[in-house]
Amino acid sequence: MKNVIILGSTGSIGTQTLEVVEKLKDKFNILGLACGKNIELIKTQIEKFSPKYVCCADEKDTLELSKKYKNIEFLFGENGLLELAKISQNDILVVATSGIVSVKAVLEAIKNKKTIALANKETLVMAGDIVMKEAKKNNVSILPIDSEHSAILQCLNKFDNPFAKNLWITASGGPFRNNTREEMEKFSAKEALNHPRWMMGKKITIDCATLINKGLEVIEAHHLYNFNYENIKVVIHPQSIVHSLVEFNDGSFIAQMGVPSMHIPIQYALTYPERFEGIKTNSFNIFNRNLEFFEPDTEKFPLLKLTIECGKQSGIMPVVLNAANEVAVYKFLNHEINFLDIEKIIFSEIEKTNNIINPTIDEIFEIDKETRKKLI
Repeated sequence: MKNVIILGSTGSIGTQTLEVVEKLKDKFNILGLACGKNIELIKTQIEKFSPKYVCCADEKDTLELSKKYKNIEFLFGENGLLELAKISQNDILVVATSGIVSVKAVLEAIKNKKTIALANKETLVMAGDIVMKEAKKNNVSILPIDSEHSAILQCLNKFDNPFAKNLWITASGGPFRNNTREEMEKFSAKEALNHPRWMMGKKITIDCATLINKGLEVIEAHHLYNFNYENIKVVIHPQSIVHSLVEFNDGSFIAQMGVPSMHIPIQYALTYPERFEGIKTNSFNIFNRNLEFFEPDTEKFPLLKLTIECGKQSGIMPVVLNAANEVAVYKFLNHEINFLDIEKIIFSEIEKTNNIINPTIDEIFEIDKETRKKLI
């Protein structure tokens, strides 16, 4: 039985990870949980999974919880995440947080030779060169929870498949695939959050609507699989049945297919390289399926092209882009700006940025902080 610590246990990926663990309870034990501010849900999770360690974002919440749960060691804040990452009994660190809060914890876990099951985009977008270098040095596996990257891993069969030529990352196209830019300008946050295929958190759902998420996934794939950007493609696939494809040097393609469900990639990351019976609702009916594939429209969705270009430039460009995007998305969700203003904010910030190649982790965090401060 393997011990698991989940950072972001009360979020969408975190709660689904716990559902997978419950299904495979003879194989995994929840050693620790970390949450933000959803204290009522973390109470439910504590009572169901009996973790030994719990970390909350705020100290006052840990103090309150510690009065009720006497046998748990409580931690809080970023230092609490770092302490969770160091725990020697742990086997797998599931990183299901959003934003940059867990980046340093991932590096700490790698130093302590813990397997990383990664759902957090910022870790590789902001610090991919540093993270992958440390992972290689410490012989640590970073297993993607993201459905597209999990699909690529399954198609490659092993990380360094020498016969793979191109990686093809699929995208549903988001809620505005068939709308004009004039129509998109008028759409509300509620409409942008109405994703046609996936149930996700608000921030990543808006990223799907702008297609910036696919650019971020290209950056992640570059780091995870050490592929050149020219060999990582994006294809619009509205049905979200094919989660990604790998093209081989003999002209053949291998695709990973399944219903749109995060339980499958979560379970694969936890059990890799083995497979076990999954949650029953994930069964896939292959009959009467129409599969369509289209080239992405980068004129209508210019953030896709910009994001990939920032990845190619590397240095601090992905850091600035990521920070500007996060600020802009929350401005949109708070009804402060229109939908297309998201891209205007990001383009403006990128144009003003002088790149710094090979930044340190401290420089990355400082650039992130400065970018957010300017835009908030």
